[in-house]
Amino acid sequence: MSLESVPITSATLLDLLEVEQIDRDLHRSVVLFDEPFSLYGGQVAAQALHAAGRTVPQGRLPHSLHCYYLRGGSAARPVVYRVDRDRDGRSYSARRVTALQDGEVIFTMSASFAVPRHDADHEVEPMPDIAPPELLPEWEFERMWSMRARVPPQRTPSTPWPSLFWARSAVELPDSPLVHACVLTYLSDTSSGLVDVPGGAQWAGSTLDHSVWFHRPARLDEWVMVDLIPRTVAGGRGLYTGTVRRADGATVATLAQESLFREPPPGKPLAKI
Repeated sequence: MSLESVPITSATLLDLLEVEQIDRDLHRSVVLFDEPFSLYGGQVAAQALHAAGRTVPQGRLPHSLHCYYLRGGSAARPVVYRVDRDRDGRSYSARRVTALQDGEVIFTMSASFAVPRHDADHEVEPMPDIAPPELLPEWEFERMWSMRARVPPQRTPSTPWPSLFWARSAVELPDSPLVHACVLTYLSDTSSGLVDVPGGAQWAGSTLDHSVWFHRPARLDEWVMVDLIPRTVAGGRGLYTGTVRRADGATVATLAQESLFREPPPGKPLAKI
């Protein structure tokens, strides 16, 4: 697949996940948008995980990722992903991914992959008591391609973005656990748990670092519930954690994100999450 500039309205989620191999352990995004806007962090993380997952022994699935957002990027220019193969053990593989645009590092990720095991399986916390997605109103996240969302009443009624919601891919996904993990990663960076902190909708800013732990398999073209909880704000940064659950209540993934939390300049419009 070659580089292609497409209208904003024609891209699909599977297009955005695709990366082409241009050399051993070098990959490049293939879909560019015909109007420039900032890269969505979840897209970069999902593409980086996709590139890393192509370098591990067959059958090993993502079990964690940890990433840092270093510079903003443009959705109108390609991103190159360099994968470093740190280690392949008997059960685990470790990879590092560096994302570059215009010769500068914009993002780094450490990811670990593991051979699936069938050991103890316990769910500790009960699922929040919310209505099924079929009974809830739709919500549209800006710049989220091929994703559907349904939103229950929120903890903070006046919040501009939901911190508790159902989501799923609007396109059918292939039977690839790596692709579903990448879609979950794409979804994991949307909205913010900090909107439930006083002033959070105005003060919460760019993502600094982001982590995901994958616990159980799930299809992301079926409904999953995302629940984001603020933890603390200090030193110009805010931290929140979250869970992603299947409709049966099983926790699919746990995430944590730290973002800037600073008073916006006078007259600056509300950021879009």
